[in-house]
Amino acid sequence: MKKNTILLGILAAIFCETLFGFSYLFTKSVSQVASAWEILSWRFLLAFLCLVLLRLFGIIKINFNHKNLKPLLLLSLFQPIIYFTAETLGISQTTASESGAFLACIPVVTLLFSSSILRKKPSRYQLAGILTTLIGVLICTLASGLKTSFSWSGYFFLALAVIAYSLYKHFVEKAEQFDSLEKTYVMIASGAIIFTGLALIENFSNHRMVHFITLPLEYQQFLVAILFQGICCSVIAFFLSNFAIKHIGVNRTSSFVGLSTVVSILSGIIILHENFTALQLLGSIIIVGGVYLANSHTKNS
Repeated sequence: MKKNTILLGILAAIFCETLFGFSYLFTKSVSQVASAWEILSWRFLLAFLCLVLLRLFGIIKINFNHKNLKPLLLLSLFQPIIYFTAETLGISQTTASESGAFLACIPVVTLLFSSSILRKKPSRYQLAGILTTLIGVLICTLASGLKTSFSWSGYFFLALAVIAYSLYKHFVEKAEQFDSLEKTYVMIASGAIIFTGLALIENFSNHRMVHFITLPLEYQQFLVAILFQGICCSVIAFFLSNFAIKHIGVNRTSSFVGLSTVVSILSGIIILHENFTALQLLGSIIIVGGVYLANSHTKNS
């Protein structure tokens, strides 16, 4: 594989996780005025509208003619549908430290699936790097204090989210007949349909349809948040993730997941003026070290 291609894949993974790291900040800023389903619905609706307009004006080209869409539908089932649904339900029923600890396991589970499903064994550097990153993320997560909910249903949904995200990465690689943009397009479309459906059911049952429809107009902060999440964290980040998996493989792409934790912590400190503890500093250093270790070998696997 050409070094330039590997470099582009690495940069795509880094930028993708950076955007995901900022998404937590924007979600937190509007969590008081909108439910999780409302945020997800507007996020994916705006993302899909953006892609439709780009396609309409000929800026991007999408062609599904004479192609078997089953791989893309399976891809979309795991990400975003199952992942975001399970993550939302899991986080709502558990503490922040518990959900953070569960989601920190994504790279490790991805590594296990890569070995068993794709028959791609990680290198010693990748294995050591990902385990190091896991330790760093756990330190950052637990730095805020270990609190337990003992919610078995919450644990189930978080575990399901971890499995779904890990399987998504493998289905991206298996859907090789589609380019990164086509994969992103179907993922965004499926998210818009499913999460808008859930938001409509929620608001219809609570007699809040007007509130849901006018959310972006009534709250400027909400509009800014969903614009960032829709365009940056869905369209751009999903494309970068799919691109990275294609060019540097599942294992190496997964090694960058911990960077979103570092970005999330830094954005909270700089923008929200949150406290920065010595444990968070230690965890962040370990995460960066783990990412470097996992990518100190050039093999694409």
